[in-house]
Amino acid sequence: MKIKVCGMKNPDNIRELSRLPIDLMGLIFYPKSPRYIENLNPKDLDILPENIGRVGVFVNEEQEKVKEAIVKYGLNYVQLHGIESAQYCRDLKIAYPSVYIIKAFSIADPSDFRETHQYENIVDYFLFDTKTPQYGGSGQKFDWKILHEYKGATLFFLSGGISAEDALLIRKLGNIRIVGLDLNSRFELEPGLKNIELLNRFIKEIES
Repeated sequence: MKIKVCGMKNPDNIRELSRLPIDLMGLIFYPKSPRYIENLNPKDLDILPENIGRVGVFVNEEQEKVKEAIVKYGLNYVQLHGIESAQYCRDLKIAYPSVYIIKAFSIADPSDFRETHQYENIVDYFLFDTKTPQYGGSGQKFDWKILHEYKGATLFFLSGGISAEDALLIRKLGNIRIVGLDLNSRFELEPGLKNIELLNRFIKEIES
């Protein structure tokens, strides 16, 4: 199972995170987020080993700005957290075929999975997060039992309020099309600053 740690913006914290056995690190390019990368220098990412993918998180951003960020920050993944259309995703994939596209969906009940149908065979992964009035994470869980109602072919990341106490609950989810976990606010000392010790302990529990 892939481990994605999102919302990084502190160079020293990024350096510490790079030593953990994670797969993906998320950078938020949404100015309204408290975890917005602001003026993070791309050179601050040079510490990351090649096995840790760089994920850029965008919300209804102009495609040209997304493309600029892909080049500037060496992004391997683009996560779209707004109301980006299937055509938007298709165009981005055509422009950068080697970059993985993650499309996020807000989930409250099984009917919300219907929206994913139009993105099948276009994006590489889905991400299921808790439905809130705002874009982005709320730090709250939705009812994970409804994940068993998802019948799509595309693998997904689970997001929304995952905490250090959830390892056993996640392992009990059983046979669902989950590819990874998106960890963020419940592992923070403050917005954008992760508790490395807590992350390390959780990862070990997930892998055990």
